[in-house]
Amino acid sequence: MPTYDYKCQSCNYTFEFFQSMKDEPLTTCPKCGGQLKRLIGPGAGPIFKGNGFYQTDYKNNSSNSNKSKNNSTKSESTVKETVA
Repeated sequence: MPTYDYKCQSCNYTFEFFQSMKDEPLTTCPKCGGQLKRLIGPGAGPIFKGNGFYQTDYKNNSSNSNKSKNNSTKSESTVKETVA
């Protein structure tokens, strides 16, 4: 069950109220009896479960890829010299 934020239009009293999603929104302020407005909140945010949420899981090995590119270039040039 979510927690809803309410603000009174008359006295600007703000409060949170824990209620079911099926329940009707509150309409009267508990302090002054004025009109209430339900506010839109940020929510609880995403919940990450499982593998793949760490920076190291998707680490870019640019240093390793550069080394392998350099090695392949050197070997190609060696092969070209040998063949020619």
